[in-house]
Amino acid sequence: MDYVFSDKMNALAPSAIREILKATSQPGIIPFAAGNPAPEAFPTDAVREISARLLRDRPVDCLQYGVTEGYAPLRERVKADIETRLGIGTAADDLIITSGAMQVMDLATKVLCNEGDTIICESPSFIGSLNTFRSYGVRLRGVPMQADGMDVDALEHALQTEPNVRFIYTIPNFQNPTGITMSLAKRRRVLELARQHNVLVLEDNPYGELCYDGDVLPCIKSFDEEGRVIYAGSFSKILSPGMRVGYALAAQPIIAKMTVGKQASDVHTTMWAQLVVDEWLQHDDVAAHVRKICEIYTAKRDTMCNGLAGTALCYQVPAGGLFLWCDLLPNIDMLDLTKRAIAAGVAVVPGSAFAVQADDKINAVRLNFSTPTDEQLVQGVAILRGVACSFS
Repeated sequence: MDYVFSDKMNALAPSAIREILKATSQPGIIPFAAGNPAPEAFPTDAVREISARLLRDRPVDCLQYGVTEGYAPLRERVKADIETRLGIGTAADDLIITSGAMQVMDLATKVLCNEGDTIICESPSFIGSLNTFRSYGVRLRGVPMQADGMDVDALEHALQTEPNVRFIYTIPNFQNPTGITMSLAKRRRVLELARQHNVLVLEDNPYGELCYDGDVLPCIKSFDEEGRVIYAGSFSKILSPGMRVGYALAAQPIIAKMTVGKQASDVHTTMWAQLVVDEWLQHDDVAAHVRKICEIYTAKRDTMCNGLAGTALCYQVPAGGLFLWCDLLPNIDMLDLTKRAIAAGVAVVPGSAFAVQADDKINAVRLNFSTPTDEQLVQGVAILRGVACSFS
């Protein structure tokens, strides 16, 4: 039988990262291509104890349907936490619990964009979000990244010239894939440009708590007095990605529409996971846990960076997050290096996987330091040094 698929799906290609991750399942492959938390970063004992207690004392709450907006005590707890810790949220805002932060990108596009509308993105940017946007038939306009975040002059030009811009998508803290942190001045400028051109900002902050050097800068949402910023948060990087618990904080009318959109998608986020997160926030020392995982990732980052120092893989040490973005010297072809690395036993992601447009000129690779063991980091870095030297 000949199967006919929708135009939207025919326009989507498989995620290059997911395809490369297939190689990591082969014995002996060192996974520099993933983005998974380190196994030792999971609060396994706490989740086990909380789950056992909930299933013993509140089994129906864990296993029954819930409301689409999310478990009410968790919503209120998250609102209070981010207001205190990040200074975000007003009386005009509301919060919805989502199935991971990726669902925030999906719901925002679903409720705000028609086919042919424009979303402005950092370039390069997270492939998962880019493919979500593409699935709705929108036009993507990339804005180049600089050492302190997106080029705001290029952003202003894009806002002046692009038709029907619905929102600006940014990952201001330890951006995926580049690891870049947007400066305070640029955060304010992005919001001001959004105000001038009457568009929204979708602020994606999955890595904000994974800060290893310096102070965490204020969120763009913390400057928002008009309900112009949709803030996406997640428990994937500090608790568990497999539990799929994220959230969006935005103006009440936006959250109301997102709720309707979520009802048509998955009804509600898994109740067991929501209750576990709520209990964890109440009874565990979350701040101490975050400090612990930051210590783990700082050591892993330093092992990777120190091992690659002086090679043809040029990088800036990221102040947080999970990734190292390596620009390649002109004599090194990105795809050739990726193939040679996999053949030698190390999986890396070609920078082209994060391109906003297919013809974007990117000669870089993204490396992840959280997933490999310490032994794999040392071994993998030595292999990459050899691969890079093979081009000279």
